[in-house]
Amino acid sequence: MSDEGLRLIAAALAVGLGAIGPGVGIGIVFNGALTAMGRNPEAEGTLRTYMFLGFALVEAVFIFALVIALLIAFGIV
Repeated sequence: MSDEGLRLIAAALAVGLGAIGPGVGIGIVFNGALTAMGRNPEAEGTLRTYMFLGFALVEAVFIFALVIALLIAFGIV
């Protein structure tokens, strides 16, 4: 297999494995927020703010994995 092929496989693995953790994390964030909203509806506004903040922070991990995959795919690393 050529160097280019191995690089593309490594980039695909980086994106694939980099999406597993954030996917689980987003599920945990939304599960906790919706459970808390169900138990305390008065705090929904604050909980929604923290929910989207947690979503953004977890999603940043996937964006880092995507950047690393692009660096691998284009041979910069």
